[in-house]
Amino acid sequence: MLPVITASVPLLEPPGWAIAQRQLFDLLDHAWRRFADEFTGADGRLNYHDRLTSRDGVDDFYEVFFNWPQLYLLGGADDLLPACEKHWEGVTSQLTELGMLKDEYERGYDWFHQGESLLMLYFLCMAAPDRWAERALRFAELYVDPAHGNYDPGHRVITRPHNGSDPGRSGLFDGPNYPWLPQEADMYGFPLPWLLPADAPEPPRAEDPRLGSEMRARIGVGDTAVNLAAAGLVGNAYLLTGEPRYRDWIAEYVGAWRERAAHNDGIVPDNVAPDGTVGGLLDGRWYGGHYGWSWPHGWYSVGHAVMVAAQAAVLATGDESFLDLVRPALDEIIARGKTMAYIEADSSLRSKWTVQLAEDVGTPTLHVPFRHDDRGWFDYNPMLMGVPTALWHHSFTAADRERMERLRSGSGYDWSTVRSFRSKEEAGHEEPWFAYLTGDDPGYPQRILAAAQAQVRHRLTRMELYRDQEIPEADIHVWQQSNPIVTEALVQLTWGGPQVIYNGGLQQARVRYHDARRGRPGLPDNVAALVSSIDPRATLIELVNLDPHESRSVIVQAGAFAEHTIRGARYSVCEDPSWVGGMYDYGHSAPTVTTAGLTIDGPCVQVDLPRSSQIRLALELDLRTRTPSYRNPFGTGKE
Repeated sequence: MLPVITASVPLLEPPGWAIAQRQLFDLLDHAWRRFADEFTGADGRLNYHDRLTSRDGVDDFYEVFFNWPQLYLLGGADDLLPACEKHWEGVTSQLTELGMLKDEYERGYDWFHQGESLLMLYFLCMAAPDRWAERALRFAELYVDPAHGNYDPGHRVITRPHNGSDPGRSGLFDGPNYPWLPQEADMYGFPLPWLLPADAPEPPRAEDPRLGSEMRARIGVGDTAVNLAAAGLVGNAYLLTGEPRYRDWIAEYVGAWRERAAHNDGIVPDNVAPDGTVGGLLDGRWYGGHYGWSWPHGWYSVGHAVMVAAQAAVLATGDESFLDLVRPALDEIIARGKTMAYIEADSSLRSKWTVQLAEDVGTPTLHVPFRHDDRGWFDYNPMLMGVPTALWHHSFTAADRERMERLRSGSGYDWSTVRSFRSKEEAGHEEPWFAYLTGDDPGYPQRILAAAQAQVRHRLTRMELYRDQEIPEADIHVWQQSNPIVTEALVQLTWGGPQVIYNGGLQQARVRYHDARRGRPGLPDNVAALVSSIDPRATLIELVNLDPHESRSVIVQAGAFAEHTIRGARYSVCEDPSWVGGMYDYGHSAPTVTTAGLTIDGPCVQVDLPRSSQIRLALELDLRTRTPSYRNPFGTGKE
């Protein structure tokens, strides 16, 4: 039996954020149904009749739905979960027919893209662990069991950059040379640039050593830092089962990279030869690996993969020092930062920043280098805030908070600014959320909810432009660009967490909710939630039951995976009914609100919300005192 708190403060004037939040839930419910009707077939697959001619594309099919089961976990409709399961099954059949999967899993591709593909699976496991465990464990075994050829326990390396279910898929491309596009050369430059003298004329594509045999031999084998995202897949298996073998694999593999970073002044290198030596195939360079520091994205791919691995390692082992796999590289690029206007930077991510910065593209602000090669550090961009925010949210240490403040003080733009955009990661509003949590922007909840509405309505309009078009292979990103589901605002406001790290991360949250009466995750109908402080000593939550007739019961869970302990709660009470007034009074007085307390010492507390009621809770949390898992209060999932 869970401890129970009953709300007693009457809801007379619903706060604007609560109304806006429930309106967003309603709009999202309309949006996913419409997308499913217009862009998918009866079995859940996407309406696509072309073929796939390269190794790329699996992620683009699954990414369309990555946050749909996340919406269900937040409180989306009951039938959203079976719809998500149908889309996963349909897309999996579709990709198998297209020759991209073997035994339901990616045949072999880099983990920058695999991580994107797997977010949908992780959220399905979180929502229905009993139904999804078999697949998830089978996928994790591709890496934990060396017999599958992906992992060499002797050298503690994943054996190749393109890995998965097909051990015969080697190298980085099919055919004699990498399928290079001219815009890639303009945007990212070439891999292995030192193989040609700086003044040498560019050779024909088929004769360019940077794109053919040298690329295959030097960066098509061995381990690369982006493979660290595989720790998320194994971490998902650990959350499902609690089996030590998954914990031990994460500790071993991520630990090996931590050792390599320690020997490189703390900065994680990006390549390891098959014999376990850093730079063994790159003439001693710690940089230059596939999807590494030099090409194509640098910190954008390396930083996210390292954060995914560090988070999984801490969850599985309880060893907080794994976060030091991330911090030195992060602090290194910040230390090399320069103040400039974005329009003056050498950024290779213009499609991202021109939307996110909008009118501030000309405002001088801190830029940090994302990439490193023989020339040194280059490719300056504003700091992507996903990693430093995830660090601060996880640890809540003074040092990680100070880094956030330092980044804020270096910004030339106002962190309270909320812009309506939807990035590929469905993130990017960490700055105003941080400003809100630090008490500087009390109006943030309503503004971010309004921005979320704008994103949905924009996507609904975009859907009208493309719903009847036959999509060619070159345009398969149109589905992601049209996906009308947005969850970042709801994750921040209701769970008190940042949006998931997009390249294969596991969700972070201060609290999560379950509907006690329907026995499922998520907020009940007509209930709104707002987390206004994530300080473990006083995590502040408001719960509002907008229903004028029906009561609701909410189970508040500490942490995304019940990994925290709620020591106690202080909560608002109204014990004096005289606010209603007498029989002949024309109005009412203000309810007298006081506080009460309850000792909990567990991961969950039930809050009963009578009709038209509200409550403020201040939870005292001990972070990561319990074994994390997908267990839930209803007896399903691994205990």
